[in-house]
Formats: sequence, C-alpha cells, structure tokens
Amino acid sequence: MIKIKKFVFNSFMVNSYILYDESGECVLIDAACYEPEEEAELKQYMAENKLTLVRNLNTHCHIDHVLGNNFIAQTYKIFPEYHENSVPFFHTVREIGSSFGYTISQVPEPKRFLEDNETIQWGNSTLKVLYTPGHAAGSVCFYNQDQHFVITGDVLFKDTIGRTDLPSGDFNQLMTSIKTKLFTLPQETIVYPGHGPETSIGYEMENNAFIR
Repeated sequence: MIKIKKFVFNSFMVNSYILYDESGECVLIDAACYEPEEEAELKQYMAENKLTLVRNLNTHCHIDHVLGNNFIAQTYKIFPEYHENSVPFFHTVREIGSSFGYTISQVPEPKRFLEDNETIQWGNSTLKVLYTPGHAAGSVCFYNQDQHFVITGDVLFKDTIGRTDLPSGDFNQLMTSIKTKLFTLPQETIVYPGHGPETSIGYEMENNAFIR
C-alpha cells in the first residue's frame, strides 16, 4: 500500500510528495526543496523511515517545482524524469530563477523522458502517467487506480485551475486535459495538487467554477 508524505517547500509553497510502500523504496514527485533546512527535512524523513529513493519525477518544469532537482541528483544520484516537452524550460531556468531570488548552480540532465499512459513502477507500487498540458508544456499527472488518487501538479487545484498566462500556457488545452484525462477518473479519486489542500475529482466536477 502506498503511503504519501507531503512537504511544502520554497517561497512558492510547492507541495512535494514522497510516495513509498512496504518495500522501503520511494519516489519523489516535484523536488521543490531549496533552503538547506528544507533539504535537511527531506533527508531526515527518508532516513528515519529507512526509505530508498529510486525515482525523481516532475509534474512539470516551472522553476518552483524543480528547485531541488540538483540536490537530489547530487545527494542520491537520482536524476529527474519529466516529459520531453518540458525541456525548453531549462534553457532559461537560471535567468528565471535569478529573477525570483534563486540561484541555480547546476541543471542535472534527465534520466529519461516520461510518456503519456506509461506505467511508473517502484517497490510493489505503480503510477500511470497522464499527459495534461495547458498550464505548461509537458505537464503530466500521476494516477493510482487501486488507491484512488492522482497527483496533479498545477493542472487542477481545490476550487481552481492552473494559470495559463505563462509561456506555453493555453486555457483551451488545459480544459481539454482536465475534462478528458482527470474528469474521466472515478469521482472518489483524491486530488493531490502542486499547491494548497487536497480535493477530489467529484468535488471539482461539482464545484469548480473555472471549468466550463
């Protein structure tokens, strides 16, 4: 059974998630840790729970969600995995980071690129990759059917949606992603977003005023 630990990192209050099971293996989704105390918190949690990190997955590659990728690569020798359409974000990541007061010393090369509908496997657990662009090129969500949850990055939040006024954002594309990839999931599916509190697919279908 998958256990989910949420951390809230950096000034953008990004939700980073560690998913692990009885095997002791874990995956990290959105390595957003930046400050030394955030890095220490992540390390301490994995050490105290005797977890072995085996994959570092990115829902998308906006600066706030990738600040910890180099720390993870340097500390655990685990390199990021993201959709190939996210690559252009790294062409300007240092400049964008600097504009928000972040210093990006190195940008680790990806281990591999994620693909729509592929299965992510670790320990005794799996996630399905759902390609969901619209907030950002290369955005993906990670779905677990057995335990009825989906990690949505900045695609879908409680009572709102990801912004589409940033480079590669597209409102119509985001609506298509939400309606065809997320709103086709069972309504009891718990949504773990990239910022803010959890919600559910059923709640958002009924209450989210931004989706039409």
